[in-house]
Amino acid sequence: MTQYDVLCIGNAIVDIIARCEDAFLVENGIIRGAMNLIDAERAELLYSRMGPAIETSGGSAGNTASGLASFGAQAAYFGKISDDHLGKIFTHDIRAQGVAFDTKPLTGEPPTARSMIFVTADGERSMNTYLGACVELGPEDVERPKAEAAKVTYFEGYLWDPPRAKDAIRQTASIAHEAGNEVAMTLSDPFCVDRYRNDFLELMRSGTVDIVFANESELKSLYQTESFEDALDAVRRDCKLAAVTRSELGSVIVRGAETVEVQAIAIAELVDTTGAGDLYAAGFLFGYTTGRDLLTCGNLGSLAAGLVIQQIGPRPRKNLGDAARAAGLI
Repeated sequence: MTQYDVLCIGNAIVDIIARCEDAFLVENGIIRGAMNLIDAERAELLYSRMGPAIETSGGSAGNTASGLASFGAQAAYFGKISDDHLGKIFTHDIRAQGVAFDTKPLTGEPPTARSMIFVTADGERSMNTYLGACVELGPEDVERPKAEAAKVTYFEGYLWDPPRAKDAIRQTASIAHEAGNEVAMTLSDPFCVDRYRNDFLELMRSGTVDIVFANESELKSLYQTESFEDALDAVRRDCKLAAVTRSELGSVIVRGAETVEVQAIAIAELVDTTGAGDLYAAGFLFGYTTGRDLLTCGNLGSLAAGLVIQQIGPRPRKNLGDAARAAGLI
């Protein structure tokens, strides 16, 4: 049986990425820097107004799975697509990057999910996501052998939007824990936290989730505080391990009484922040599942995030394993 380092579960989305001016966001009622859920009609409208775009397989946990594979990890992925053009793009991309992806596609409606991502001059991305086939992910899509064989199962908070995915997550987490493995989640974005704060806290406090990834604003939203230190103290109590990113300030990792501060890497140019948190999680989990100390895990996360924000799109174009070796991290 294949042993996996990380099983990622998420919304299988094809990203359609275009640059825009800030005025475009205002004119089209797009919340800057957030993930906005939209319906099929609005998806068509925004697509018709986009400038030249790049289509690439995305989705938060899918990006993490691809990053893990680029480091050389054994990664697997659960996510629902439809048997259509975008579904074939998603499947080809994620498998080509070395990720085990075997979730059975839907036939017919709804179509594969897509996210129109508008990137402004400062590199900030504003996402407009039509979930499509993603909402059909359910317990029947849980592949027990993969859940049992993965050292860590990692899922995105965005999965709390489609209703049946919650059951799939809880089922997979149960299988993982029965096999002696760990479960991780990312809080995804502050608006997602606002929608599901009580659910996320219950997942952590009940032990369903062992490891939490968040950025500073998500963590402060979770605990409804303006104090980063207060939020950090709270998450320290609520889960076994947390890694919190702070953009150019690097990241902070807490485990019990232990605190590790990690520097961000120097970059030449901020191009597109899409996927920064996803790739940080990939680097961290690669280090974690290969037995490295927390500082090295954080440095691997910083490296991956720092590289991906210097390109358009969330999937790493450079081999992250080679980059980590060149940096002396592995």
